Amino acid sequence: MKKNRTALSVVCAVFALMLLVIKELFFSDSVNFYVTSIAILLLSLLPFFISFEHKKISAREITLTATLIALAVVGRAAFYLIPQVKPIAAAVIVSSVCLGAQRGFIIGAFSAFVSNFIFGQGFWTPFQMVALGAVGLVSGIIFKYIEANRITLSLVGFILAFALYGIIVDFSTVISTYGNNIDLNAIISVYASGAPFSAAFGLSTAVFLFIFGEGFIKKINRVNIKYNLLGDENEN
Repeated sequence: MKKNRTALSVVCAVFALMLLVIKELFFSDSVNFYVTSIAILLLSLLPFFISFEHKKISAREITLTATLIALAVVGRAAFYLIPQVKPIAAAVIVSSVCLGAQRGFIIGAFSAFVSNFIFGQGFWTPFQMVALGAVGLVSGIIFKYIEANRITLSLVGFILAFALYGIIVDFSTVISTYGNNIDLNAIISVYASGAPFSAAFGLSTAVFLFIFGEGFIKKINRVNIKYNLLGDENEN
C-alpha cells in the first residue's frame, strides 16, 4: 500500500506538470493561475485522502505536517533579502526524509504556495509548487534506500535544487517568454541564463542541509516516535 501511494504521488506530480504546460500554452489568458494552484494542491493531497481508507489520520500527524510547512515558509521569509539563498528546499527534503515521499510532495507544494503570499504570486507560482513538491517527492524516494547523513543530504539537496527545481521553474520562463514559438535555441538561452541562479540555490540548499539537516531529522523523528504518528505507515 505504501508503494501504491508513492506511485500515485508520482503520477499526480507528473499530471500536475502536464496540466501546467497545457494551461500556459493554450489557456494562459482564460485560466487564472490561482485556479491552477488550487488544482495542484488538491492533486498533492489526493494520496493523503486515499490513505484515510486504510489508516485514521491523527490530529497530531496533521499538526506536524502543517508545522513543517510553516517552518519552510518562515525559513524562506527569513532570507527575504538574500536572492537564491533560501532554506525552503532543505526544509522540504528534511521533512520528506522523516515523513516520506507522499508527505514531502504535500509539504513542498503547500510551502511554495503559502510563501508566495510573501514573495508575490504570479504565473510562476504553480511551477514553483510542482518543482518544490517534486523535490520532496524524489528526496523521499531516494532516502528510503540510502542513509541520510551530512554528505548524502548535501549532495542530493544540491542536485535536486539545482537540476530538478531549476529545470521546472525555468521552464515557466521559457513558456512565458516564447509561448508557442519555443525552439531549441530559446530553451538553451533561458536555461543558460538561469543556471547560475539555480546553482546558487542548489549550493545554499546543500549548505543548509550540511549544517542543520541531521539535527532537524533527529528532532522530527523523536516527535514521530514519541507519538507514533506514522505507525506502520512510516515510509522510511
